[in-house]
Amino acid sequence: MSARGRRSGVVGLAVLAPVLVWLVADPVWGHRLRIADGARTLDIGVVAVGLAALLAALAGWGLLAALERFGIRRARAVWTGVAVAVLAVSFLPLTGDGMDGGTRGALALMHLAVAAVLIPGLRTKPPAATSRRRR
Repeated sequence: MSARGRRSGVVGLAVLAPVLVWLVADPVWGHRLRIADGARTLDIGVVAVGLAALLAALAGWGLLAALERFGIRRARAVWTGVAVAVLAVSFLPLTGDGMDGGTRGALALMHLAVAAVLIPGLRTKPPAATSRRRR
C-alpha cells in the first residue's frame, strides 16, 4: 500500500473514532451533547463531530507532508511534538462553563480518540519499497 493510501486510511479512521464516541454518548446512553452560551444552546451533532475530525486530520496530514517535502530533519518527530501540543491546547475550551460533565467527558474522549489514531498512524514511517528479483 502506498504512503498516500495508508495515510488516507488513517484519516478515515480518525473521522470514525469520534463518531463512535458520539454514537455511544448520544443515541446509546441518551446524553445530548450540548454547550450553553447564555440564552443560546449548541447541540453537537454527528456531522459536526465528523467534520471537525476530518479538518483536524487533514490539517495534521498536510503539516506532516509539508515538513517532509521541505526536507525538515526529523520531520516526524517535529510533527509529533506539534500534534501533542495541539491536543493539549484542544482541551482548554473544555475547562470553561456552559457544559455538563457528560458533555465535557464525551468531548475529551473524542479529542483523545482522534489523537490516538492520528499521532501513531501518521507518524509511522511507510514501509520501504521492496524490489523483486527474478530467480
